[in-house]
Amino acid sequence: MFGPPGSGKGTQARRLSQWLGVSTIATGDLLRAEAAAGTELGRELALLLASGQFASDEHVNRIVQARMARISGDGVILDGYPRTVNQARFLEQLLSERGLGTPYILHLDVPAEVIVERLSTRRHCASCGLVYNLLVHLPKVAGICDGCGAGLSVRHDDESVVIRRRLQDYCDQTGPVLAHYTSNCFTIDGNRQPDEVFRMAQDILDPNKTRRNGLH
Repeated sequence: MFGPPGSGKGTQARRLSQWLGVSTIATGDLLRAEAAAGTELGRELALLLASGQFASDEHVNRIVQARMARISGDGVILDGYPRTVNQARFLEQLLSERGLGTPYILHLDVPAEVIVERLSTRRHCASCGLVYNLLVHLPKVAGICDGCGAGLSVRHDDESVVIRRRLQDYCDQTGPVLAHYTSNCFTIDGNRQPDEVFRMAQDILDPNKTRRNGLH
């Protein structure tokens, strides 16, 4: 799943995971968990995340490789990875080792100003991971997570100055990654209602259609 921060790729990855019956690896969640754990690697990551920067290829590859080693089954949804061409090449090696072949690339395209509005109004539950938005997805009780009852908060990297820097970094780094993939790469209009985006993703990934089109 590709898309700038706030494009909705995390939400779509979770829905597709349930629909396809496969696991999801969300690199942002893995990195934040490592940072919160206080390990040597986690402390390095915490400094990067606090400033709105991306983690290095080496850091991300190590964490993804360790997570993929614990996954069983015929597939996995990667949310936010690979973010650079070097990561894409590393992923190709991992997929080859697991016999998973060429990945499908779903790119959620959303205008920058829409992203800034979405992220600056996001609220997160640090306890269970649910995400809310004060414009379109309010919790039932203000400031409280519907799922677990914990308090909601604003992440540092959802502040407007940090958001714009992250968007520029995303364009600079991920544009070449999308160009790297010459097959099975699909762009979806992410500036639509989540249900519409999900239906478009389903249409692309439907096993019967992909087999008929020679993509599987």
